[in-house]
Amino acid sequence: MSTLADILLTETSRPALIRDCVELVDGEVRSKSGVSGFAIKAAYKAVKAVKPGIIKDVVSILVDDFVTQLEATYQDYSAGDGTDIRAHVKGNGPKIADALLVITDRRAAKSRHRTLVKAYKKLRPKGKNHVIEAMPGIGDMLAKHGV
Repeated sequence: MSTLADILLTETSRPALIRDCVELVDGEVRSKSGVSGFAIKAAYKAVKAVKPGIIKDVVSILVDDFVTQLEATYQDYSAGDGTDIRAHVKGNGPKIADALLVITDRRAAKSRHRTLVKAYKKLRPKGKNHVIEAMPGIGDMLAKHGV
C-alpha cells in the first residue's frame, strides 16, 4: 500500500501540491469576514509584506511535516468503508486540525521572525476553528492529487 508521501511528495507532484496549498491558504483568508476576518486579513497582509513569497516558502518548509502528520488519517481512510476522501477529511476535522497545529506551534516556538510569531500568536487561539473550516478545501485538494 502506498503512503501519502508516495502520492503527494514525488518530484513531479510536490510542486503542484505546494501551489495548491498556497491557493488554499489564500482562499481561506479571502473567505473570512467580520471583525475576526479583518484581523486575519490584516495579519496575513503584514506577514506577506515582511517578505514577498513567504507563504510559498513556509508551505514548502511545512508540507513534508503536514503529509507525515496526515499519514495516520490516510491509513484510516484507506482501510475504511470506501468513503470519499473529502468526507473522511471533513469527518475528522478536529483530529486533523490538532495534528497540523502541532507542527505550526512547534515552528513558531523556534522561529526568530518576530513579526511572523507575533501574527501567529495573535491568530492561534482560534486557529483550530480556522483549520477545521478549511477541511472541505483540504479534502478537495487531496482528491485532486489522487488520494
